[in-house]
Amino acid sequence: MNRNLWLLALCQGLFLTNNVAFIAINGLVGLSLAPFAWMATLPVMGYVVGGALSTPLVARTQARFGRRTSFQIGLAVAFASACAAAWAVADKNFWLLVAATVVAGYYSANGQLYRFAAAELVPVPQRERAVSLVLAGGLLGAIAGPNLAARSRSLLDVPFAGAYVVLAGVALLAMVLMACVRFPPHVSAPAGAGGGRPLSEIMRQPVFAVACISAALGYGVMNLLMAATPLAMQQCGLSFDDAALVLEWHVIGMFAPGFFTGGWIKRFGALPVMGVGVALNLACIAVALTGVELHQFGIALFLLGVGWNLLFTGSTTLSMGAYRPEEKDRAQAAINFCVFAVMAFTSFASGALVSTQGWAVLNWGSLLPVGLTAMALVWLAARDTALR
Repeated sequence: MNRNLWLLALCQGLFLTNNVAFIAINGLVGLSLAPFAWMATLPVMGYVVGGALSTPLVARTQARFGRRTSFQIGLAVAFASACAAAWAVADKNFWLLVAATVVAGYYSANGQLYRFAAAELVPVPQRERAVSLVLAGGLLGAIAGPNLAARSRSLLDVPFAGAYVVLAGVALLAMVLMACVRFPPHVSAPAGAGGGRPLSEIMRQPVFAVACISAALGYGVMNLLMAATPLAMQQCGLSFDDAALVLEWHVIGMFAPGFFTGGWIKRFGALPVMGVGVALNLACIAVALTGVELHQFGIALFLLGVGWNLLFTGSTTLSMGAYRPEEKDRAQAAINFCVFAVMAFTSFASGALVSTQGWAVLNWGSLLPVGLTAMALVWLAARDTALR
């Protein structure tokens, strides 16, 4: 860990503070403001739809201005969108809240690139550890996000408006930290210069395709269950403080393994580590189907978080061997677009399913993407074995 990695890890933590707080409160605020109950998670969906729509713009901004300037633009958007969300809650304007979260998606699209930027701050042999260690910075979000949501929800007269105001302050703090990160010098490609292979050719590579599928479906399953958790726990008579505790342990599970995942990938390879991630997702579903007590929610969501970490860190490092330096912006944007597209669907599906069909049906349905991920990993492993 060098100074720049520490600072970037702190920015990752503040990014996750924003994300976790959004997940914790957006569905509940949406439920209180939405015209119909099934629309409750539209603010959550708006956040990821905004991220998906922003990925091409973020890729162009990164290519033109470099990492730090692009990241600072994302943080400025985070500040403005949090202020707009606070106003929407105070004004009881559901559609303004949805619009604010869509705009906030630009910040999310930027923040999803922190893990790739980490690999550029160290020598190539250390990039797996750099990725996992910066992702481990999300532990700050694990602790700060749920507690921020719980403690600031009554900060102002209107419930939860204070939480959005505090998130605006979090964005300002992250801007100060990001200004201190020294990224490698950015060199813009001269006009007419070759930019590597077409994106279609990059994406047809089996390694890249499986990395993309695993990242998207792994994030999708995590989002499907996590976004529904506060609503499901409310339906089961558990308090918001209980939901905040479960989310805290979930996000600890997401990022605490980051101190070790890079070493595991170096030792065992990305595919075996990702396979363990799939197994943990299955264990999460099994526990969730045993009941709806607080400890069952907590254990299931913790396992879900650890499984996500192994899948997401593994898919990130797996993808890095499939594109050249001059192709990184569009290759990374393609992965993030797929992630956001799946998250957008699961954000909507989570609210619709849990409010109409219940927590158990939601978990049974999540077996499909987990199974598809497992099939993709087995196919790539068998293909690599056949080629040796």
